[in-house]
Amino acid sequence: MNQPNRIDSGLLQDDEKPLTITEDPKIPNAATILLRKQDHTMGNMIRAQLLLDPTVLFAGYKVPHPLENDIIIKIQTDERSNPADALKRACHLLIRQTVHVKQQFMDQAKNIEMGMGPEQATNVGGYDPYGDGFGVGREGNVVVGGGVREGQQDVYDF
Repeated sequence: MNQPNRIDSGLLQDDEKPLTITEDPKIPNAATILLRKQDHTMGNMIRAQLLLDPTVLFAGYKVPHPLENDIIIKIQTDERSNPADALKRACHLLIRQTVHVKQQFMDQAKNIEMGMGPEQATNVGGYDPYGDGFGVGREGNVVVGGGVREGQQDVYDF
């Protein structure tokens, strides 16, 4: 078969580094990051989170070859930041979001076990990654494209 072993595709070798950052000599505040043993899932999450950062001018990723589990991320920032710091901030925010989603899931699972539906559960507050107030719904409302839309749930209108 032409497909590599799935177990080997996620494990790093002893001398292999998971991350390599190379500065771009032609473009200021730009870098190329090679993430080993990762796929489109991680690349797209990091790219999307980077694009939410106001200091990031460009963020994109590609998979060099479909049979290799490596991704290449290109980042360019303005003079207020550098690509390594932007990547670190994006990863920290993704970890916080993941923990928040896990907590919401556990809370809802507990509510279902207790016989309460989502409408009876108490809202524990929203997640606001940049602290600007646009990531948190007010009084149970859901944020939609930077504003709050009354009475709707899980709607994103960009």
